[in-house]
Amino acid sequence: MAVRDPGRAIARCGARAAGCAAALLALSGCLGTSGESAPRGGLWVNPDNPAARHARDQRRQGRYAEAELMRRIAREPIAEWLGPKPRERVVFLTGSAARQGRTPVLVAYQIPYRDCGKYSAGGARNDAEYLDWIREVVAGIGERKAIVVLEPDAVAQVVDGCVPERLRAPRLALLRDAVAMLSALPRTRVYLDAGNAGWIKDPERLVEPLREAGIDQADGFSLNVSNFEPTRATRAYGRRLSARLGGTHFVIDTSRNGNGPLSPGAGEDDGKGGGPEGGGAGERWCNPPGRALGEPPSTRTGDPAVDAYLWIKRPGESDGTCNGGPPAGRWWPEYALDLARNSSGAGGEG
Repeated sequence: MAVRDPGRAIARCGARAAGCAAALLALSGCLGTSGESAPRGGLWVNPDNPAARHARDQRRQGRYAEAELMRRIAREPIAEWLGPKPRERVVFLTGSAARQGRTPVLVAYQIPYRDCGKYSAGGARNDAEYLDWIREVVAGIGERKAIVVLEPDAVAQVVDGCVPERLRAPRLALLRDAVAMLSALPRTRVYLDAGNAGWIKDPERLVEPLREAGIDQADGFSLNVSNFEPTRATRAYGRRLSARLGGTHFVIDTSRNGNGPLSPGAGEDDGKGGGPEGGGAGERWCNPPGRALGEPPSTRTGDPAVDAYLWIKRPGESDGTCNGGPPAGRWWPEYALDLARNSSGAGGEG
């Protein structure tokens, strides 16, 4: 069944048939009209992302309200986190985006001693394996467009001391090599991660490590990945860091910051702020309840220093086995629905 004008069909339902209207709204969502699904600023939407699959399943079951909530996530361009053997996946993602004239956002997250051995532990076993992994990513992208967010938390974890001293200089050298390889691609933009505004409170502490990690060869840095700091505060923090790096641009993860971070009173804080290393007893950064979606992804930010608002963390993927969550990176539809339900649509400026 095709509905060429869902709005007109809904109007014909009349006040007597609210159920008919709900069904047709769900059907129009299934059709994915170009006005609703058009990526913002040329960013690519994966039509088979977990939220989209969940929404389709709920529509089939007649659960239209839940499906519409999930579509708030499904219709947006969301970053793709790359796995252990990335080349084939990257070819598919960049090729799919290229056929639509769009740009995918990829997250390279495979650094040795990843997440300091905590919830997202793993990564490459050694430096050589990591560089081979980066070469696979580079080969997969080739001459197609891509935005790459490079190694969330990797530099900030060097600064806060969670990475053992013997691994700090090698880690920064690995990042420098990765930046060099990725930035050599003709249509790839590379953003080296710099933590979040609640973590390394003085951005001056990040300057030298970022330089050692190759920020001068990158297109900029990323902030707030997988975190909840408000957009306004993150912009201010980013400008301070940018000024110390000669005006380097940056991108902000707004995927889950619509209500800001969980208040300190909601859990104990060990003094390390909003970083993944600093959970303390409360672990306010890890699957906190009551959060909301932030600004939709867009390359039109109205701020010359901010290249994009991006949904780098997939809304609905767990931060780890905390606050009732499944293992890190696992799709958690109940959390996704809460984020969508709590979202006003404005998001992130609190």
